[in-house]
Amino acid sequence: MKRALSCALLTASLCRPAPAQAAQRGTAEGTFPGGKKVTVEYGRAELKGRSLESLIAQLPDDRVWRAGADEVTTLTTEGELSLDCLTGSSCTRNRRPGGGRKVAAGKYSVYVSAPLEGDWSLILNSDSGIELGALAKVMGFSVPESAAKRLWPHLEGYNMNRAHQVAGIAATEAARVIMRPGAANPQVDPFTIRLEPAGSNALTLTLAWADRTWSVDLNAGR
Repeated sequence: MKRALSCALLTASLCRPAPAQAAQRGTAEGTFPGGKKVTVEYGRAELKGRSLESLIAQLPDDRVWRAGADEVTTLTTEGELSLDCLTGSSCTRNRRPGGGRKVAAGKYSVYVSAPLEGDWSLILNSDSGIELGALAKVMGFSVPESAAKRLWPHLEGYNMNRAHQVAGIAATEAARVIMRPGAANPQVDPFTIRLEPAGSNALTLTLAWADRTWSVDLNAGR
């Protein structure tokens, strides 16, 4: 796609020089003892010689990152989930009106709240994403007709974007939970998401990039 497209998406995709190749897609899968599956599909963003800190510094004012590259990152669960911070995280600060930590079976778009200071949080939203053609109209760039129907994250703003008069999708947020930070050794590139067993009835979801990781427990609904 043209440079106008790749750089218009800078705020959340972490821009690549044009002509940009589509990011490799990754899949993480985990299954609870009862057989219910959780699947995450995402774009594997690459550092390409840049530092993670310099890329994250380019996020918009709401500090919401798309948790991947290119098309929207999604989490699909066959059963109800309860999202919990790992031991040691201060989850009590995470409660918010209209949000919660339990989510019903279904498919969710995935974002990350990445403040300059403090805890990072995993966000699940019931909004499925925005068609690339519609996003192009809002942001003022062009896309090939063949790509116009692909679903992308809401790069025009997760919260209200007054410049473009777009409401954002904060109102359809299904869950937000603080993640536990960690260190990746050796370093990880491209961006990777893992789902691994964690006890008798839980999976640990881990995001890893460069020398950092962020994790949260997913428990089967109870």
